[in-house]
Amino acid sequence: MSAPEPPAQAGAQEVLALEGLRWRWPGAPTDTLRIDTLHLQAGERLMLRGDSGCGKSTLLSLAAGVLPAPSGQVRLLGRDWAAMRPAQRDAWRADHVGYLFQQFNLLPYLDVLGNVLLPCRFSRERARRCGAASPREEAQRLLEALELPAALWGRPAATLSVGQQQRVAAARALIGRPALIIADEPTSALDERRRDGFMALLGRECAAAGSALLFVSHDPRLAAHFGRVIELPDRSAAESPRSSTAADIAEGRT
Repeated sequence: MSAPEPPAQAGAQEVLALEGLRWRWPGAPTDTLRIDTLHLQAGERLMLRGDSGCGKSTLLSLAAGVLPAPSGQVRLLGRDWAAMRPAQRDAWRADHVGYLFQQFNLLPYLDVLGNVLLPCRFSRERARRCGAASPREEAQRLLEALELPAALWGRPAATLSVGQQQRVAAARALIGRPALIIADEPTSALDERRRDGFMALLGRECAAAGSALLFVSHDPRLAAHFGRVIELPDRSAAESPRSSTAADIAEGRT
């Protein structure tokens, strides 16, 4: 894959770069992922689409340095994940990646505010980037923007509904203005009104922080929120992914 990319904006920082990447599940006859070049700049929003098994979640794990790349390079803010020791990868990820997991990965017995504040406990950089507000004040601001009532903030995460837990996970990913926001099917548990509100908030927060957004979803209605959409094909049916604009998706040309 050498996905068509928009022209680089003058002065824009490269947040994520994947080059010569190959990934194959053990025992698989062919590569699940073949990416020659993929670059994501500060403030850019990229949506990944594809059927189950095409490697979307694996690509997110490679981008975040959770999985090591067996070949090729994956760089975050110019640093190759493979060149770091495990402890360095963990620290770099804590400082610069906000990860919104499909299964949320909240600590069930920690309260809502405690879950949102976790990145600031592990990363002084994330706490510092809350700006003039304290991390706690920033967590409260995000929860209010996500329409989670203050009456719930002191409750254990396990007592919340699925949709409420998803909003807590979103606030945790956004706090501290990370350079890269990775979102794996983040709207799946939201109704239409909250889905649209969530996408608007996510866009505003990423724009304000200059964060790049790498987003996976099966929902074609979300394509209008992205400047670039990449289709990851089933390797048994196609040889290379296609990149398209949001207009192509909306008009059914992909």
